[in-house]
Amino acid sequence: MFKMATRPPKGALAPWPARRRALTLAAALLAAIPAARADQPQSAPGTQAYPCPTVRLVSPYPPGGTTDILARIVAPGLSKRLGTTVIVDNRGGASSNIGTEFVARARPDGCTALLGNNTGIVINRNLYKLNIDPVRDLAPVGEVAAVPLVLYVNQSLPAKNVQELVELVKASPGKYSYASGGSGSPQHLAGELIKLERQLDLLHVPYRGQGPALSDVLAGQVPIAFETTTAIAPHLKSGRIRALATTGAQRARSMPDLPTMQELGFPGFVIENWYGVFVPAQTPAPLVERLNAELNRVLKEPDVARKLADMGSADVSGTVKQFRAFIARELPLWESVVKRSGATID
Repeated sequence: MFKMATRPPKGALAPWPARRRALTLAAALLAAIPAARADQPQSAPGTQAYPCPTVRLVSPYPPGGTTDILARIVAPGLSKRLGTTVIVDNRGGASSNIGTEFVARARPDGCTALLGNNTGIVINRNLYKLNIDPVRDLAPVGEVAAVPLVLYVNQSLPAKNVQELVELVKASPGKYSYASGGSGSPQHLAGELIKLERQLDLLHVPYRGQGPALSDVLAGQVPIAFETTTAIAPHLKSGRIRALATTGAQRARSMPDLPTMQELGFPGFVIENWYGVFVPAQTPAPLVERLNAELNRVLKEPDVARKLADMGSADVSGTVKQFRAFIARELPLWESVVKRSGATID
């Protein structure tokens, strides 16, 4: 005989078989919901989820240089803003060409980005036979920083200022050398320019990144180098190196007592390293704009802004269009510096 099911009285428990089926169903539904890990970044309030479980931010240099430092400054903020994990991937070598080409050839899905600089984007194309064109094959996202260089020497060198350094090198042609993070880097071109300005016989020693170059100057293996205010500042108090001048248009905020090269009789000797984020050229415009917006928000966070100011960089945040126009202006300027200095690949 068919019997109609009756609802149990309010507050009464359902028979055990029914309860068991209900508990099993509830457990299955809970298992289908992805667990939110405590360490998993969440999208910033009011923003859509970013379509990548992980974003690879490539630094085309070994750890320790300014590019690597900047990548690690912005990565945590981007991770928080995008709601996804942003990892810094060091792919050094060939004066940043290896890491730059890696990103240019990556899938244009917004999941791979480059923390590049003027070396890899606008300088190397004047020195190397590249497999890619960084200007054509990468899409600008936004500028991160612009940092002046510092001319410095190992403490064993008796030169206390730039004039004494020039006299020391002139007195012993071919005896002294200077380090850089690679042929074509602004640090290399700065060395070539000072050689040109004062007719110096000074050997260039290129490294696979500014970190290794700085390490060898600290160790006394190479006595002279140019480095960004960012990377050199922590080492000045050690007493192992001595700063002589900066290459900025004005004195560095973090080193107000250090004269500029222009002040010391080198007119027009203004060189800055600039850094920015890039993605593969075919990355959809909405993703590029999203990255730009979140990057600009990160750059204006008080802690990040303070770190950039301490490095000697002003606020360089802006739109994608502004960054693209800036790069277009930089192309002929660095082509001229390469030609004027006579720089070549060592």
